[in-house]
Order: sequence, then structure tokens, then C-alpha cells
Amino acid sequence: MQDPDTLPHDRHATLRVVPMPADTNAAGNIFGGWLMSQVDIAGSIVAIRRAQGPVTTVAVNAFRFLKPVYVGDVVSLYAQVVRVGSTSITVDIIAYVERGLRSIAGAGTVEVVAESTLTYVAIDAQYHKRTVPPEVH
Repeated sequence: MQDPDTLPHDRHATLRVVPMPADTNAAGNIFGGWLMSQVDIAGSIVAIRRAQGPVTTVAVNAFRFLKPVYVGDVVSLYAQVVRVGSTSITVDIIAYVERGLRSIAGAGTVEVVAESTLTYVAIDAQYHKRTVPPEVH
């Protein structure tokens, strides 16, 4: 099993982003809604690829905030399709942070900060549900 406090070496990050001061809450760390938005973007990337076209988010099945995110952390989101229905795609997303990359000492620690599962539905140009096509290999 993957050590939860190291970046997975067997997968590629779906999305990487650095939160900025404008993304903070009143406590001074990154607003949870900002992280949820990044998770939704990462999940939609793999869902769009699997659906071979547009999708829309229909459910946040689970979302666990495990640790805070700070300004300057590098947030790496790893997304993986875990279920495909006739019109829906369920994706697991794990958010890691690399702390201290901007320090003179170099890279610091890696931590899992959130785990989530979202469901997307494939849509057509009129925003109606459509069938998810068979997987292309």
C-alpha cells in the first residue's frame, strides 16, 4: 500500500495548483471551498476523458478534510475513475500537499489533506444526460 504521506509514484497528478493569499479564510489557512473546487476540477478532468465529452457534477458522495492547506503549499490532486454507470462516472480524488517548497532548505513534508468521491453525469450539447460510451483502449 502507498504511504499516505508521500506522493504516489505509480500515478500522475491530474492537477497541481498553488493557493494564494486571496484563497484564505478568516483563520488564515486555505478556505475549504477553494479546495473543494480544485477537487471538482480534477475529478471532472478524468470524468470528461472517460465520458469522451462533457460532464456535470451531480453529487459529492464523500469529502473528508484531513489537514489544513496553507498559502504556498503545492496541492497535487490524484483522480481515478472507480465506477462507470450507463450515464454516470464516479471518481475518487486524493489531495496531497507538498509543504516548504519555497523555503531555502527546499522541499519539506508531503501530507494527504483531503479524500473525496464525486459523481459526474455525461451530458450532450443540450445538457441532457447521455450514455457513457464504451472505454477506448
